[in-house]
Amino acid sequence: MQQRPLGTQGLSVSAIGLGCMGMSEFYGPLNERESIATLHRALELGVTFLDTADMYGVGENERLLGKALSGKWDRVVLATKFGVVRSPEGIFMGVNGRPEYVRAACEASLKRLGTDRIDLYYQHRVDPETPIEETVGALSDLVREGKIRYVGLSEASANTLRRAHRVHPVSALQSEYSLWSREVEKEILPTCRELGIGFVAYSPLGRGFLTGKFQSSSDFPEGDYRKSSPRFQGENFTRNLELGRHVVELAKAKGCTAAQLALAWVLARGKEIVPIPGTKKQHYLEDNVRALEVSLSGEDLLRIDRLFPMNAASGKRYPEASMKMLDSNA
Repeated sequence: MQQRPLGTQGLSVSAIGLGCMGMSEFYGPLNERESIATLHRALELGVTFLDTADMYGVGENERLLGKALSGKWDRVVLATKFGVVRSPEGIFMGVNGRPEYVRAACEASLKRLGTDRIDLYYQHRVDPETPIEETVGALSDLVREGKIRYVGLSEASANTLRRAHRVHPVSALQSEYSLWSREVEKEILPTCRELGIGFVAYSPLGRGFLTGKFQSSSDFPEGDYRKSSPRFQGENFTRNLELGRHVVELAKAKGCTAAQLALAWVLARGKEIVPIPGTKKQHYLEDNVRALEVSLSGEDLLRIDRLFPMNAASGKRYPEASMKMLDSNA
Protein backbone atom coordinates (compact mmCIF):
# COMPACT_ATOMS: atom_id res chain seq x y z
CA MET A 1 0.00 0.00 0.00
CA GLN A 2 1.25 3.44 -0.92
CA GLN A 3 1.69 5.89 1.94
CA ARG A 4 1.01 9.62 1.98
CA PRO A 5 2.09 12.26 4.50
CA LEU A 6 -0.45 14.28 6.43
CA GLY A 7 1.14 17.50 7.57
CA THR A 8 4.80 18.04 8.33
CA GLN A 9 4.88 16.61 11.86
CA GLY A 10 5.60 13.03 10.81
CA LEU A 11 2.16 11.49 10.31
CA SER A 12 2.05 9.05 7.39
CA VAL A 13 -1.06 7.08 6.37
CA SER A 14 -2.25 4.65 3.71
CA ALA A 15 -2.99 6.47 0.44
CA ILE A 16 -6.63 5.44 0.77
CA GLY A 17 -8.37 5.31 4.11
CA LEU A 18 -11.65 3.79 5.27
CA GLY A 19 -14.57 5.85 6.54
CA CYS A 20 -16.40 3.78 9.14
CA MET A 21 -19.48 5.93 9.84
CA GLY A 22 -21.92 3.86 7.79
CA MET A 23 -21.11 0.76 9.83
CA SER A 24 -23.14 2.22 12.70
CA GLU A 25 -25.61 4.77 11.31
CA PHE A 26 -26.95 6.91 8.46
CA TYR A 27 -26.72 4.47 5.52
CA GLY A 28 -29.40 1.85 5.98
CA PRO A 29 -29.34 -1.60 7.64
CA LEU A 30 -26.41 -2.56 9.85
CA ASN A 31 -24.46 -5.81 9.94
CA GLU A 32 -21.82 -5.95 12.66
CA ARG A 33 -20.30 -9.21 11.42
CA GLU A 34 -19.76 -7.87 7.90
CA SER A 35 -18.48 -4.55 9.25
CA ILE A 36 -15.87 -6.28 11.39
CA ALA A 37 -14.89 -8.49 8.46
CA THR A 38 -14.51 -5.35 6.35
CA LEU A 39 -12.24 -3.76 8.96
CA HIS A 40 -10.08 -6.89 9.06
CA ARG A 41 -9.97 -7.04 5.26
CA ALA A 42 -8.88 -3.40 5.20
CA LEU A 43 -5.83 -4.24 7.31
CA GLU A 44 -5.03 -7.18 5.02
CA LEU A 45 -5.08 -4.82 2.03
CA GLY A 46 -2.93 -2.22 3.80
CA VAL A 47 -5.78 0.23 4.35
CA THR A 48 -4.71 1.17 7.85
CA PHE A 49 -6.03 4.75 8.07
CA LEU A 50 -9.42 4.34 9.75
CA ASP A 51 -11.85 7.19 10.38
CA THR A 52 -14.58 7.38 13.01
CA ALA A 53 -16.17 9.94 15.37
CA ASP A 54 -17.79 9.93 18.78
CA MET A 55 -21.15 10.98 17.27
CA TYR A 56 -21.40 8.08 14.80
CA GLY A 57 -24.03 5.82 16.28
CA VAL A 58 -23.77 7.92 19.45
CA GLY A 59 -20.52 6.18 20.40
CA GLU A 60 -21.35 2.79 18.89
CA ASN A 61 -18.98 3.22 15.96
CA GLU A 62 -16.02 3.73 18.30
CA ARG A 63 -17.11 0.69 20.32
CA LEU A 64 -17.31 -1.36 17.11
CA LEU A 65 -13.77 -0.38 16.14
CA GLY A 66 -12.59 -1.13 19.66
CA LYS A 67 -14.05 -4.62 19.38
CA ALA A 68 -12.69 -5.28 15.89
CA LEU A 69 -9.22 -3.86 16.47
CA SER A 70 -8.40 -5.10 19.95
CA GLY A 71 -4.78 -6.25 19.85
CA LYS A 72 -4.29 -4.66 16.42
CA TRP A 73 -3.76 -1.00 17.32
CA ASP A 74 -0.09 -1.15 16.31
CA ARG A 75 -1.23 -1.79 12.71
CA VAL A 76 -3.66 1.11 12.54
CA VAL A 77 -3.62 4.90 12.23
CA LEU A 78 -6.83 5.77 14.01
CA ALA A 79 -8.64 9.07 13.50
CA THR A 80 -11.65 10.08 15.54
CA LYS A 81 -13.50 13.33 16.20
CA PHE A 82 -15.23 15.32 18.90
CA GLY A 83 -17.43 18.39 19.02
CA VAL A 84 -20.81 17.45 17.55
CA VAL A 85 -22.88 16.77 20.65
CA ARG A 86 -25.78 14.30 20.67
CA SER A 87 -28.06 13.10 23.43
CA PRO A 88 -28.14 9.37 24.32
CA GLU A 89 -31.26 9.17 22.13
CA GLY A 90 -29.35 10.59 19.16
CA ILE A 91 -30.79 14.10 19.16
CA PHE A 92 -28.31 16.69 17.86
CA MET A 93 -27.52 19.18 20.64
CA GLY A 94 -25.09 21.52 18.88
CA VAL A 95 -21.32 21.96 18.76
CA ASN A 96 -18.95 22.19 21.73
CA GLY A 97 -15.28 23.20 21.53
CA ARG A 98 -14.76 24.31 25.12
CA PRO A 99 -11.46 23.09 26.61
CA GLU A 100 -13.11 21.10 29.40
CA TYR A 101 -15.33 19.36 26.84
CA VAL A 102 -12.36 18.53 24.61
CA ARG A 103 -10.70 16.65 27.47
CA ALA A 104 -13.89 14.86 28.56
CA ALA A 105 -14.68 13.82 24.98
CA CYS A 106 -11.17 12.46 24.47
CA GLU A 107 -11.32 10.40 27.66
CA ALA A 108 -14.70 8.99 26.64
CA SER A 109 -13.45 8.06 23.16
CA LEU A 110 -10.36 6.34 24.56
CA LYS A 111 -12.58 4.27 26.84
CA ARG A 112 -14.97 3.24 24.06
CA LEU A 113 -12.11 2.38 21.71
CA GLY A 114 -10.20 0.46 24.38
CA THR A 115 -6.90 2.14 23.64
CA ASP A 116 -4.65 4.62 25.41
CA ARG A 117 -3.88 6.90 22.46
CA ILE A 118 -5.63 8.41 19.45
CA ASP A 119 -3.41 8.96 16.41
CA LEU A 120 -5.32 11.87 14.83
CA TYR A 121 -7.94 13.78 16.81
CA TYR A 122 -10.18 16.16 14.89
CA GLN A 123 -12.52 18.88 15.99
CA HIS A 124 -15.54 17.64 14.03
CA ARG A 125 -17.13 21.06 13.58
CA VAL A 126 -15.88 24.48 14.67
CA ASP A 127 -17.68 25.88 17.71
CA PRO A 128 -18.64 29.49 16.89
CA GLU A 129 -18.99 30.27 20.60
CA THR A 130 -15.47 29.14 21.57
CA PRO A 131 -12.35 30.78 20.11
CA ILE A 132 -10.45 28.23 18.06
CA GLU A 133 -7.31 29.15 20.01
CA GLU A 134 -8.88 27.79 23.19
CA THR A 135 -10.00 24.55 21.57
CA VAL A 136 -6.63 23.92 19.93
CA GLY A 137 -4.87 24.86 23.15
CA ALA A 138 -6.72 22.02 24.86
CA LEU A 139 -5.76 19.66 22.03
CA SER A 140 -2.14 20.74 22.42
CA ASP A 141 -2.31 19.76 26.10
CA LEU A 142 -3.56 16.30 25.10
CA VAL A 143 -0.63 15.93 22.70
CA ARG A 144 1.83 16.77 25.48
CA GLU A 145 0.14 14.23 27.74
CA GLY A 146 0.44 11.52 25.08
CA LYS A 147 -3.31 10.94 24.75
CA ILE A 148 -3.35 12.06 21.13
CA ARG A 149 -0.52 12.20 18.60
CA TYR A 150 -1.69 14.72 16.01
CA VAL A 151 -4.28 17.49 15.78
CA GLY A 152 -6.88 17.87 13.04
CA LEU A 153 -9.85 20.05 12.13
CA SER A 154 -12.88 19.27 9.99
CA GLU A 155 -14.85 21.63 7.73
CA ALA A 156 -12.87 24.64 8.94
CA SER A 157 -12.38 27.82 6.93
CA ALA A 158 -8.99 29.07 5.76
CA ASN A 159 -8.99 31.78 8.41
CA THR A 160 -9.77 29.28 11.19
CA LEU A 161 -6.98 27.03 9.93
CA ARG A 162 -4.47 29.86 10.15
CA ARG A 163 -5.53 30.82 13.66
CA ALA A 164 -5.45 27.21 14.85
CA HIS A 165 -2.08 26.47 13.25
CA ARG A 166 -0.47 29.37 15.14
CA VAL A 167 -1.41 27.71 18.45
CA HIS A 168 -0.37 24.14 17.58
CA PRO A 169 0.56 22.53 14.25
CA VAL A 170 -2.52 21.16 12.50
CA SER A 171 -1.61 17.94 10.72
CA ALA A 172 -4.80 17.43 8.73
CA LEU A 173 -8.00 19.11 7.65
CA GLN A 174 -10.89 16.83 6.80
CA SER A 175 -13.56 18.25 4.49
CA GLU A 176 -15.82 17.02 1.73
CA TYR A 177 -14.09 16.77 -1.63
CA SER A 178 -15.08 14.97 -4.80
CA LEU A 179 -15.95 15.55 -8.42
CA TRP A 180 -19.21 17.15 -7.32
CA SER A 181 -17.87 19.02 -4.27
CA ARG A 182 -14.87 21.09 -5.35
CA GLU A 183 -15.42 24.22 -3.24
CA VAL A 184 -12.26 23.60 -1.19
CA GLU A 185 -10.13 24.32 -4.25
CA LYS A 186 -10.79 28.06 -3.92
CA GLU A 187 -9.21 28.79 -0.53
CA ILE A 188 -9.00 25.69 1.64
CA LEU A 189 -6.60 23.53 -0.37
CA PRO A 190 -4.23 26.42 -1.17
CA THR A 191 -4.12 27.31 2.53
CA CYS A 192 -3.40 23.69 3.48
CA ARG A 193 -0.53 23.60 1.00
CA GLU A 194 0.86 26.91 2.21
CA LEU A 195 0.82 25.81 5.85
CA GLY A 196 1.93 22.22 5.27
CA ILE A 197 -1.39 20.72 6.39
CA GLY A 198 -2.56 17.42 4.92
CA PHE A 199 -6.04 17.14 3.45
CA VAL A 200 -8.42 14.23 4.11
CA ALA A 201 -11.27 14.01 1.60
CA TYR A 202 -14.49 12.59 2.99
CA SER A 203 -17.37 11.53 0.75
CA PRO A 204 -14.99 11.27 -2.24
CA LEU A 205 -17.66 9.23 -4.04
CA GLY A 206 -20.36 11.85 -3.54
CA ARG A 207 -22.08 9.70 -0.89
CA GLY A 208 -22.21 6.91 -3.45
CA PHE A 209 -23.77 8.99 -6.22
CA LEU A 210 -20.60 8.96 -8.31
CA THR A 211 -20.55 5.16 -8.41
CA GLY A 212 -23.43 5.19 -10.91
CA LYS A 213 -25.39 2.67 -8.83
CA PHE A 214 -28.37 4.90 -7.99
CA GLN A 215 -31.07 5.86 -10.48
CA SER A 216 -33.95 6.92 -8.22
CA SER A 217 -34.57 7.86 -4.59
CA SER A 218 -36.27 4.47 -4.15
CA ASP A 219 -32.82 2.87 -4.45
CA PHE A 220 -32.03 4.02 -0.89
CA PRO A 221 -33.21 1.86 2.02
CA GLU A 222 -35.24 3.14 4.95
CA GLY A 223 -33.08 4.97 7.46
CA ASP A 224 -30.69 6.13 4.77
CA TYR A 225 -29.54 9.73 5.30
CA ARG A 226 -29.59 10.41 1.57
CA LYS A 227 -33.38 10.37 1.49
CA SER A 228 -33.26 13.82 3.12
CA SER A 229 -30.14 15.16 1.40
CA PRO A 230 -30.79 18.09 -0.98
CA ARG A 231 -28.70 16.61 -3.78
CA PHE A 232 -30.79 13.46 -3.77
CA GLN A 233 -34.15 15.25 -3.97
CA GLY A 234 -36.47 16.08 -6.88
CA GLU A 235 -35.01 18.18 -9.67
CA ASN A 236 -31.58 18.15 -8.02
CA PHE A 237 -31.52 14.36 -8.23
CA THR A 238 -32.57 14.41 -11.87
CA ARG A 239 -29.88 16.92 -12.85
CA ASN A 240 -27.22 15.14 -10.84
CA LEU A 241 -27.97 11.84 -12.58
CA GLU A 242 -26.31 13.31 -15.67
CA LEU A 243 -23.10 13.83 -13.69
CA GLY A 244 -23.24 10.23 -12.58
CA ARG A 245 -23.59 9.09 -16.19
CA HIS A 246 -20.48 11.06 -17.15
CA VAL A 247 -18.45 9.19 -14.52
CA VAL A 248 -19.70 5.82 -15.76
CA GLU A 249 -18.82 6.69 -19.37
CA LEU A 250 -15.35 7.93 -18.47
CA ALA A 251 -14.74 4.83 -16.38
CA LYS A 252 -15.73 2.51 -19.22
CA ALA A 253 -13.22 4.26 -21.47
CA LYS A 254 -10.51 3.74 -18.85
CA GLY A 255 -11.45 0.13 -18.16
CA CYS A 256 -12.30 0.71 -14.51
CA THR A 257 -15.36 1.18 -12.33
CA ALA A 258 -16.98 4.57 -11.78
CA ALA A 259 -15.93 4.48 -8.12
CA GLN A 260 -12.33 3.82 -9.10
CA LEU A 261 -12.30 6.71 -11.55
CA ALA A 262 -13.80 9.13 -9.01
CA LEU A 263 -11.22 8.09 -6.40
CA ALA A 264 -8.36 8.21 -8.90
CA TRP A 265 -9.30 11.81 -9.64
CA VAL A 266 -9.12 12.77 -5.96
CA LEU A 267 -5.79 10.95 -5.60
CA ALA A 268 -4.44 12.84 -8.62
CA ARG A 269 -5.23 16.24 -7.11
CA GLY A 270 -2.17 16.19 -4.86
CA LYS A 271 0.11 13.91 -2.88
CA GLU A 272 -1.05 15.55 0.35
CA ILE A 273 -4.68 14.48 -0.27
CA VAL A 274 -6.00 11.21 1.17
CA PRO A 275 -9.55 10.07 0.34
CA ILE A 276 -11.49 8.05 2.91
CA PRO A 277 -14.37 6.38 1.04
CA GLY A 278 -16.81 4.85 3.46
CA THR A 279 -18.17 1.34 3.16
CA LYS A 280 -19.36 -1.49 5.35
CA LYS A 281 -18.90 -4.22 2.74
CA GLN A 282 -15.71 -6.02 1.75
CA HIS A 283 -16.33 -6.08 -2.00
CA TYR A 284 -16.75 -2.30 -2.17
CA LEU A 285 -13.59 -1.86 -0.12
CA GLU A 286 -11.64 -4.06 -2.53
CA ASP A 287 -13.04 -2.15 -5.50
CA ASN A 288 -12.02 1.17 -3.94
CA VAL A 289 -8.46 0.07 -3.25
CA ARG A 290 -7.97 -0.79 -6.92
CA ALA A 291 -8.38 2.90 -7.70
CA LEU A 292 -4.68 3.15 -6.89
CA GLU A 293 -4.04 1.23 -10.12
CA VAL A 294 -5.91 3.77 -12.28
CA SER A 295 -3.66 6.31 -13.98
CA LEU A 296 -5.21 9.52 -15.31
CA SER A 297 -3.37 11.37 -18.07
CA GLY A 298 -3.26 15.14 -18.43
CA GLU A 299 -5.84 14.82 -21.18
CA ASP A 300 -8.07 12.73 -18.91
CA LEU A 301 -7.90 15.36 -16.19
CA LEU A 302 -8.73 18.18 -18.61
CA ARG A 303 -11.75 16.29 -19.89
CA ILE A 304 -12.93 15.62 -16.34
CA ASP A 305 -12.51 19.31 -15.49
CA ARG A 306 -14.75 20.27 -18.40
CA LEU A 307 -17.45 17.83 -17.32
CA PHE A 308 -17.21 18.63 -13.61
CA PRO A 309 -16.50 22.33 -13.14
CA MET A 310 -16.81 24.04 -9.78
CA ASN A 311 -20.39 23.84 -8.46
CA ALA A 312 -21.42 21.29 -11.07
CA ALA A 313 -23.69 19.46 -8.64
CA SER A 314 -27.24 20.67 -8.12
CA GLY A 315 -28.30 21.30 -4.53
CA LYS A 316 -26.49 21.99 -1.28
CA ARG A 317 -24.25 19.42 0.36
CA TYR A 318 -26.40 19.18 3.49
CA PRO A 319 -29.84 20.20 4.73
CA GLU A 320 -29.91 23.82 5.88
CA ALA A 321 -29.47 23.06 9.59
CA SER A 322 -26.28 21.11 8.88
CA MET A 323 -24.99 23.74 6.46
CA LYS A 324 -25.08 26.25 9.30
CA MET A 325 -22.61 24.05 11.22
CA LEU A 326 -19.94 24.41 8.55
CA ASP A 327 -17.27 26.98 9.35
CA SER A 328 -16.75 27.68 5.64
CA ASN A 329 -20.51 27.29 4.90
CA ALA A 330 -19.73 26.01 1.42
